[in-house]
Formats: sequence, structure tokens, C-alpha cells
Amino acid sequence: MKKLVTIFLSLNFASISSAGDWPQWRGPDRTDINAATGLLKSWPGKGPEQLWVNKTSGLGYGGLAIVEGIMYTVGAENDNELLLMIDARSGKELKRVKIGPLFENKWGNGPRSTPTIDGDRVYVMSSQGHLNSVDRKTGQIFWKVEMESFGGSIPNWGYTESPLVDGNNVVVTPGGSKGAMLALNKMTGKKVWQSADWKDGAQYSSIIAADHGGKRHYIQLVQKNVVGIDASSGDVLWKHEWDGKVAVIPTPIYKDGKVYISSGYGIGCMQVDIRSGKAEKVFKNKNMKNHHGGVILLDEHLFGYSDGHGWVCQSWTDGEIVWREKGSLGKGAIAYADGHFYLQDEKSGDIVLIEASTKGWNEKGRFTLSPQTKLRKPDGRIWVHPVIWDGKLYLRDQELIHCYDIKG
Repeated sequence: MKKLVTIFLSLNFASISSAGDWPQWRGPDRTDINAATGLLKSWPGKGPEQLWVNKTSGLGYGGLAIVEGIMYTVGAENDNELLLMIDARSGKELKRVKIGPLFENKWGNGPRSTPTIDGDRVYVMSSQGHLNSVDRKTGQIFWKVEMESFGGSIPNWGYTESPLVDGNNVVVTPGGSKGAMLALNKMTGKKVWQSADWKDGAQYSSIIAADHGGKRHYIQLVQKNVVGIDASSGDVLWKHEWDGKVAVIPTPIYKDGKVYISSGYGIGCMQVDIRSGKAEKVFKNKNMKNHHGGVILLDEHLFGYSDGHGWVCQSWTDGEIVWREKGSLGKGAIAYADGHFYLQDEKSGDIVLIEASTKGWNEKGRFTLSPQTKLRKPDGRIWVHPVIWDGKLYLRDQELIHCYDIKG
């Protein structure tokens, strides 16, 4: 397994800077595979050392991006949603910028996306669909557009998508009658194209990019379809129906001409083969019913939490379960670095380190996140995914951002 992981990382991280920055949702290539090394292989009894807690990051479920020692995230305070810039080493807030009005619902108020850093700019989506281009050092807003201007309507849980910056474009999913996917010039905010022949409503997943068959594909999952869009024109390259319901959230996974998706609410997972130019089903089952904690492809296996099954290792080839563990930890999110998975229980705040192995659950340490917020709504949970940067583990529970030392 170790040899295969090394090969996998060398293939997928050729373009990543040596600094190991985490510039967007699920990392440099949106796989949630972290190239960090030299991390603890096991934790002491009380868990790794807590270095700091920032207690003023506002409400919401904003994810964490880190570039050149600055953490970028989003939070809500009073009637505003904010882009926050925080020193990742000390936890000290450096700057805050208003990005849109407050979004409210019973699962928790505030923003739900992760900022994307590209060059000297941050691209960030508010829950009501305000896409901002911001100077990442000064906080100046270069331009702002609203998804409603492009035919979009706010989903039930707000816009949660993390913008994709690819080449000269920033790409998002307003959804609606003018076209589900939208590419804007990243410098000006002007429309480049909109996918007029694909008009599904927005859901909660984020777009990935993949080079296949001589074309750049933008791949997105919505409630009733998984779709590949031509990055140069906005035309539909392929599409396959999906039977998602309520909320479709996990990010698609691409490898070697195949695309994998998963949804919660009893739906399951599916892999399609796009090598023929069409999306042809390889397998579809209920072995991975991932709600929103994420699925990670490592070598030829998928790892994540499946409703009903617990924590699952699933074969990429045929979708069968290799191992599962239900009793050791509840439902939650997953992250990967240095041969290990970092697992988070959304209810208890328990954080567990296990070996990244196809042989079964091998626990190497655990602790409980503390302190935990007193401001979370009763229907809310600890839903922000863990992030690893510079030998540190970052965890968030609403206004509280925690930093732990996990360097070996």
C-alpha cells in the first residue's frame, strides 16, 4: 500500500508548489489527497497538542483554505457574511471583508463554501449566491456578481459551492433556465459562456476539472444528473441520469476516464465510464451512501462514511465493500495525509486517526474537540471538513477554529 500511495502522489501532485498550500476546497486538485509528510503516526493518549483556538470566526460552515501562511474562510456576524483572513500559525485575524447578506435556516445561519485562492485574488461565494473577487492581501473587492442575475435561485440550504478557478476562468453553478453552469473571466467577472443546453437547478456539490479525450471537462453533480461540460464552450459533452433527492452534496471523483459520484438519503453511489464519449454505467449500488462528509480515492479504493454501513473501504473497480467499521466512530468527515485518514464525528466532535489501509480499521489515536460552540443550532452538527497544513491539523465548529500540532 505504501508504494502505491507514493506512486499516486507523484502522479497527482506534479504541479503543486513545494510549500504544500491548500488553496481551495479539497486541496490543489480537489481530491482531498494531502502531500504532507513527516506527520505523527500515532497520537498520545489525550491527542496532539492544541496550539490555538480562534473564537471570533463567525457562524456558518465555511471551509478552510491556506496559502502562504494565511487562512481564508467565511463566517457570519450580525447581518453579514464575511471573508476572513487569519494567520494560520497564530490564529490571529488579519482582515475581514463583507461578501453578502446573511443566509438563515434552522440547520445554522451563515456561509457554507470554501474560498478559492488564485494568484493575488480570492474567489468566494456567499450563501445567497454573491460571487466575489477579492484582493487577498488588501481585501479590496475587484468585482461581484449575483447568481440570480444568471438565472439562478438560492437552493434550500443556500449556495454551498466552492468556485473553481481554471485558466482564465472562474466556474460556478448558478443553475436555472439560462444554463446550469457558468464561466466568467476571472479578472473582470464578465460572462465567457453559460451552458444553455443544460438547465438543472443548483445543488451543493463543487465542480472538478479533468483532461480526457483531448478536451478539458468540467464535471458537476446535481440532483438528477452528473454532467461533463466542455471547458472551452460550455457545451454538454456527456450526461448520465442520477436519482438524488433532498440534497446532493459530495464532490465527483475522476480517474482514467471514469467518474464516481455518491449521495445520501438512501441513494448510494455510481461509477460511469466516459471513454466512449458517452457516460456508461460501470456499477451502481448502495455500498457508499455518502451524505456530506466526503469520499477519498486512494490508489484503487474509496474511503468515507456510508449511511447505514459506517466507515467504508470500497473497491474503485467494482464498487464492492472491502471493509467497514460501524461501532468505532459515528458519521462524519474524512481527510488524508501521510498514510493516514483523519476522521471527524459530526455529533460528538471525536477526532480519530486511522491507517489508510485496505486491511481494516487500525486506530492510531483519538481525542474530542474542545471547546465546542454553544451557538450552533439544535439541527446543526460539526460539518466543516478537517484540513492539514504545515504539520498542523485545523478543525472548525462554527465560530471556533482549532489548530493542533501533528508534526512528527
